[in-house]
Amino acid sequence: MQGNLPPEAQEKIEELQDLQETAQQVAQQKQQAETQLQESETALETLDGIEGETQMYREVGELLIETEYDEAYDDLEEKVDSLEVRVETLDKQEERVREQFESLQDELQQMLQGGAGGGPMGPGGPGAGGA
Repeated sequence: MQGNLPPEAQEKIEELQDLQETAQQVAQQKQQAETQLQESETALETLDGIEGETQMYREVGELLIETEYDEAYDDLEEKVDSLEVRVETLDKQEERVREQFESLQDELQQMLQGGAGGGPMGPGGPGAGGA
């Protein structure tokens, strides 16, 4: 069926497919960032209930390295802040992609519906006649 479409419409369809793929990638990144954020917030809440003198370790690659309470707390706070910014950025990116997708979808619809009326199909095409 796509063989009957004008090249402009085929191009818009390809752009829509690209945007759909981008939207899926952004959604996946956002989901991962939200999961990391929840885990980090939970860890931070857990630290709130622990005494500062408790022996603590942090994971560095395959190793567990002893760390100080204050350092662990500060690192987690920084990670939470960073992840909050990341999630917010991905929210905005997701919204932009959705708006682009809807706009492109509207353009394609108008192109396909307006084709017989002499719209984007160009002058002098079939159906471009008077009375």
